Amino acid sequence: MVALLWGLWSLTSIPVQITVDGVTERVYTHRRAIDELLLDLGMKLHANDHITPALTTAIRSPLSITIERARVVQIWADGRQWESASWGKTPYEILTEAGVAVDKYDRVQINNDRIQVDTPLLPVRRTQLPLTYSRGYAWDNWLTAPMPLRLYRALPMTVKDGGLPFTIRTTAQTVGEALYQAGIAIYLGDSVQPPLSSQVTPGLRVQIQRSKPLLLRIDDRVIKTRSRAQTVGDALVEIGVGISGLDQISPTLDTLIKDDLEIAITRVHEEMEVTEQIVSFETVFQPDATLAIDTQQQATPGAEGITRQRYRVRYENDQEATRVLEDTWVAQEPAQRIIAYGQAITPQTTTTPDGQQITYWRKIRMLASSYSASTSGVARDEAWYGRTYTGDVMRQGVVAVDPRIIPLRSKIFVPGYGYGDALDVGSAVIARRIDLGYDDDKLQLWNRWVDVYLLWPPPPASQITWVLPNFPRVPN
Repeated sequence: MVALLWGLWSLTSIPVQITVDGVTERVYTHRRAIDELLLDLGMKLHANDHITPALTTAIRSPLSITIERARVVQIWADGRQWESASWGKTPYEILTEAGVAVDKYDRVQINNDRIQVDTPLLPVRRTQLPLTYSRGYAWDNWLTAPMPLRLYRALPMTVKDGGLPFTIRTTAQTVGEALYQAGIAIYLGDSVQPPLSSQVTPGLRVQIQRSKPLLLRIDDRVIKTRSRAQTVGDALVEIGVGISGLDQISPTLDTLIKDDLEIAITRVHEEMEVTEQIVSFETVFQPDATLAIDTQQQATPGAEGITRQRYRVRYENDQEATRVLEDTWVAQEPAQRIIAYGQAITPQTTTTPDGQQITYWRKIRMLASSYSASTSGVARDEAWYGRTYTGDVMRQGVVAVDPRIIPLRSKIFVPGYGYGDALDVGSAVIARRIDLGYDDDKLQLWNRWVDVYLLWPPPPASQITWVLPNFPRVPN
């Protein structure tokens, strides 16, 4: 009986194709009009929803119904909350459609974004629910959450920025945010009353005292800054730049501040500087008949001369600018160093390696070399070939000396060479050099330091060099 009744109901029902927000499903009904069918389906509709054909249309087969539901909006405005459906593409259209008067300076907040009232809205976002179980009709598997829309009313705020006061309308919570939204730039040196962090209230009056841009050149730096001061001096105090007594400021401290004024500060200080000029002392040798020859003794130590100058030096930015000599004085006169050299000559004796005893008056450490007639540098066809400086015939026993050290015709003794007569000179034989003569067929090469004994008796005092030069330098 039940199956018969169900079959009879199915045969007599009318199929209807319904599309809701783009989702289509076929249903069967015995209702006579569309509004009765939608009521059976439990579909929640709003007055702004688009239904085609009209709700009063009679149901006949075949029939297709298209439903486009308006955007559902939860509105918070002017202390009230309600839900509305709208086809508005901007918050302004939605609110106006809901009967809410909107100012162009008002702002709305959708989710977490605060936007202008004429900002286009994003398309309606529908989310498909998981198909875990049957929820009824196909469109019931799609969720469309209501869009939250909160209206913030713009408050009037009066701003005085140098000229005549003007009014702005803002939804900002603080003065700083309100000025930023209005495109009013605030610089670090500007003064804003009340402060930027103050809350915006209806009828609030804000006064801005502008600073002027400055370019400050100081200590090798260029600083761009701003100041509300009236003069250069006040600006430097405001910035925190200290000035000492000699510093130079351009322009002067009482110059009035104007936009992009360039202020240059030259740091100036003076120092007293004392310099010294050192004059070397002179060394004087004085004979002393009580000292043995070739000994020296310092009689008086020398002292350098010192002359001092005092300058006043002016520095600008740590660079010397001027130097003025203020005083010159002799701090210490130079003093001679006196060295006494010995002139006492006494006979001395020594024994040669072959057992002979010789008596000498002076022993000199000298660099010895050797030569012969053929190695003397004189050609054989020269008239002076084989002759010494004194005219004597070249032979073994003739030595070449510096006559200032060993007078000519002096007799000497050189260990390893023997006795010699100072009868020759040479261009390279100077100071402590001695050239030992040989016969050509018996030449021996010398190049070493030796002790040269000047045999007794000594020459006249006028022929003696009392202070011997240290050339070549005698090795230690």
